Amino acid sequence: MSIVLPSQGFTPPKRNSLKHIPGDEGWPIIGNTLKALADPKGDVERRARKYGLVHRTHLFGETCIWLLGPEANELVLFDQARQFSAEHGWSRFFGLVFPRGLMTRDFDEHRIHRKALSVAFKAGPMKSYLAELDKGIAARISRWKQQPGEMLIYPATKRLMLDLAAKSFLGADIGPEADKINEAFIDMLEAAAAPIRRPLPGTQMARGLKGRKRIEAYFSEQIPIRRKRGGGDDLFSQLCQATHDGGSPLTEQDVIDHMGTLMIAAHDTVTSSLTSFVYELAIHSQWQTRLRQEVMELGLAGDAPMRFEDLSNMPLTEMAFNETLRKRPPAAIVPRRPVRDFTFKGLAIPAGTLVILNPGFTHHMPEIWPEPDRFDPTRFTEQAQRDRHRFAFVPFGGGAHMCLGLHFAYMEAKCFARHLLQNFSFSLPAGYRPEWQPLPNPKPRDGLRVVMKPV
Repeated sequence: MSIVLPSQGFTPPKRNSLKHIPGDEGWPIIGNTLKALADPKGDVERRARKYGLVHRTHLFGETCIWLLGPEANELVLFDQARQFSAEHGWSRFFGLVFPRGLMTRDFDEHRIHRKALSVAFKAGPMKSYLAELDKGIAARISRWKQQPGEMLIYPATKRLMLDLAAKSFLGADIGPEADKINEAFIDMLEAAAAPIRRPLPGTQMARGLKGRKRIEAYFSEQIPIRRKRGGGDDLFSQLCQATHDGGSPLTEQDVIDHMGTLMIAAHDTVTSSLTSFVYELAIHSQWQTRLRQEVMELGLAGDAPMRFEDLSNMPLTEMAFNETLRKRPPAAIVPRRPVRDFTFKGLAIPAGTLVILNPGFTHHMPEIWPEPDRFDPTRFTEQAQRDRHRFAFVPFGGGAHMCLGLHFAYMEAKCFARHLLQNFSFSLPAGYRPEWQPLPNPKPRDGLRVVMKPV
């Protein structure tokens, strides 16, 4: 049996050691990369029909194995045997632009850092974040209301989410740097899915590394200031003061690495999910009406502050947001590398192989989700969720690597829904159907045209 220790790196297995696994590897050098980038959901569904839930392909210059379905999700994400390395899975995609964030650490190291970061997501800080989110969203929606009519919801929401992340996570406006910081994050994220994996001049990877340097410079300048000042309810200040069990603080590089990943999740990933949420409600007016009624029943007149307990009184909103995440999960893939040989569904897979989960595939399996392309929030009643495999819905991952900020994401979504539905009814222009870019996060190519009508 071969064993790969994460701390020692890995050696991908020879291609002939994977030939027993059904599949094909496409064109020389590029393999099936371009097909997967153009239509990741359709490509993996076609391949699964032909080869099954475990099959071989060639992506980004390497032979890899798709592991599909809830049982595969449970094996890899729950990972009770601690045999799947996130660090060496994600390094193929994030290694240059998002090194050493929480999602790219393994086992004991991951547990230690997750515990240190969790202080920023406890009840006290979360209530502070809610106050900032509520105030910021209310102010921005009020500005939107002054210019009713058609608007591009994706860029407007993205700018709002960046400003909110700055307030809640940094404790201050980014100021004149906002556009450059936003551009840097976009370049970093798009580099993760770039087909050219080296930072050659003019490539997306080169732009991503340039963005990484800008982000590192920004946080490097701010960390000593925050540590000297002390206190602060924002996430950045919390991390600057966070310590491990022995009392040692996170290193400056640790803070930089964690903040880069958290900021991407807080503004880019959430922007993708909220844009999809608006789209679904715009074309399913009956659900928009039901959610608006739920918001009105909170009894929050005008810009009255949202209370922490209000969040638990929005079950329909949470169900609709979950259904949005089911249809368009923000993470298209979840890569791992086994540190030991393993067998799944009768197929032996050697240590070091790049194995990839696909949440979107699982979320559209008709045997689990009847009529999977239909928007139906009632799939997320308590009873329906109990009746499904616990790894059939994985927009935030699972197991030890479950997204640390998932409660923040739900809080932000509910706060956004409260102010949007309380102030607007919205629909798509007649005859308009947007085209969606699937990677690195789903987003409408034209920004999503939405007609906003004050209520």
